[in-house]
Amino acid sequence: MIKVLFVCHGNICRSTMSQFVLQDMVNKRNQADYFQIDSRATSTEEIGNPPHRGTVQKMREVGIPVLPHRATKITWRDYEEFDYIIGMDTWNMRNLNRMLKGDPEGKVYKLLSFAGTDRDIADPWYTGNFDVTYDDVMEGCEAFLDYLVEQGEIA
Repeated sequence: MIKVLFVCHGNICRSTMSQFVLQDMVNKRNQADYFQIDSRATSTEEIGNPPHRGTVQKMREVGIPVLPHRATKITWRDYEEFDYIIGMDTWNMRNLNRMLKGDPEGKVYKLLSFAGTDRDIADPWYTGNFDVTYDDVMEGCEAFLDYLVEQGEIA
């Protein structure tokens, strides 16, 4: 079982979108049984809230199921449980490294690093552009699955 945790600031836009996108991808590849996919926040600002309406609208527009979700904050227990903890931007990465004791097991990654770039996934909470965020999330998730194939973790 490959346990993947996506993380952004509030856990209502980018991390939930990434969770839904990757879940849809592995479902379509008939590999859902090999994955546990979830998402968290680095802040407490949105705790308990559902995915942002812009994320929900974009997922419906592209035919990706929106899963039941309420925003929760990442904990050390999550660090112990998950294999991959994937942040969306430089600020998330700083917060994750601080919150997760400097990432002693090397589990923290920036999503677009799998696509060979250090670009941030822009926060649509501020930009209002869920299309650009979706394109970047798709690029990152596809590259992440390619990485897992290259590492021999999935076929």
